[in-house]
Amino acid sequence: MSNSASKLPRSGNQLLFYDNWERRLRPFEPAHAGRVGLYCCGPTVYDYAHIGNLRTYLFEDLLRRVLEFNGNEVRHVVNITDVGHLLSDADEGEDKMEYQSRRSGESAWMLAERYTTAFLEDLDALNIQRPTILCRATDHVPEQIAFIEALERKGYTYRTSDGLYFDTSQQPGYGHLARIGRAGLEAGARVAMGEKHHPTDFALWKFSELPGARQMEWTSPWGIGFPGWHIECSAMSCKYLGPWFDIHCGGEDHLSIHHTNEIAQNEACHGTRLANFWMHGYFLKLDDSKMSKSSGKFLRLQSLRDEGYDALDYRYLSLTAHYRGHLTFDWSALRASQTALHRLREAFHALPVGGATDPTFLERFTAEINADLNTPRALAVTWELLKSPLDPGVKRATLARFDEVLGLNLANWRMRNAEEVPADVLELVAARTQARANKDWTASDLLRAQIESRGFMVEDHAGGVRVKKL
Repeated sequence: MSNSASKLPRSGNQLLFYDNWERRLRPFEPAHAGRVGLYCCGPTVYDYAHIGNLRTYLFEDLLRRVLEFNGNEVRHVVNITDVGHLLSDADEGEDKMEYQSRRSGESAWMLAERYTTAFLEDLDALNIQRPTILCRATDHVPEQIAFIEALERKGYTYRTSDGLYFDTSQQPGYGHLARIGRAGLEAGARVAMGEKHHPTDFALWKFSELPGARQMEWTSPWGIGFPGWHIECSAMSCKYLGPWFDIHCGGEDHLSIHHTNEIAQNEACHGTRLANFWMHGYFLKLDDSKMSKSSGKFLRLQSLRDEGYDALDYRYLSLTAHYRGHLTFDWSALRASQTALHRLREAFHALPVGGATDPTFLERFTAEINADLNTPRALAVTWELLKSPLDPGVKRATLARFDEVLGLNLANWRMRNAEEVPADVLELVAARTQARANKDWTASDLLRAQIESRGFMVEDHAGGVRVKKL
């Protein structure tokens, strides 16, 4: 975790988020009281998502949960890029969908369906809430064409032999989000100019080289072709959230190109920077390098399962680092998270049902998560709660409230041997836990003897107990 993340200020009950547009922590207030518009850039579905991609979606799920925890209704929109994202972000090379189709021999449409399904299955396994709206780029081509037409009417476009492009030179503030400036962006662009007027100009609509040869192409006012990558998010976010909404999210790699170009399009068309807050999740690293499909260095969620891990072990690992700090993946860290989550689950289920939420611990937890989603500190409060002398029922109720944000699905977990422990024994265990909390050691000893007479034993550990067969 970065040092800056570890020194975040306490927020009390006020929500503070780091906004990359202003490069500072800002108090968050929704544009419409109690309702938040949230747009998150989704996957390009030409392959499986890797766990680095999934770390970003875990951050966005945490953000949504915190917004809801604070009493907001969240309209959460996620796009599926199933056309228009080229192999190079500089508008060069093949469309990733067409490229993968050619390599695999499977249609681009079938690939998109398969990898979209796999993506949603990964979200479910990680207990990431499904978005309110999941929108596919191929279902919104008319909206994208209409957006490009509006840009054309305002004089922001020009035509080349391979497509219609956005003229970035007309915006003096282009690149503000990335804090690089036009000169820096152009110097680092590493693109073949071709007929582009400036290195930072980008495609709004690409022409089919041989109309009829592509699987994904449409008729437009400029010719047969397909939309560019950036226009889809501008068109779909405006359709479902309007031209000015609360929060736009994505990975840190979107700062200099994709999100910069989304903002350029919206400033030209609607006069807004699209979203009030721009928030970005940082990379998961493997051997000190960014995890990516193009490098061949990536792990799928299934890779972790194949090694005997639960998907939620990875969710816990992600919670141990602040979303604005790089997290390096290694198996020892995942094992430690697996152990910690197992202890947390067992402790939760050893506590009796029926308590009320403790206001002091709830306030402390809320202060941490409201300070720009500070999950490392929130986890520290969680473990303090379990070690506290509070009534066991109160501990359970408070922990259940915390889990609305942490998303570890504690209530629905069952111990591996839970089906072997009869209900009456579990009742005795809960009664003994209550007796120990009351410092009634005589009753505790009698209940332990009754448990053992039924062929089971209890082991006490920090935060709870473990039940085993004798």
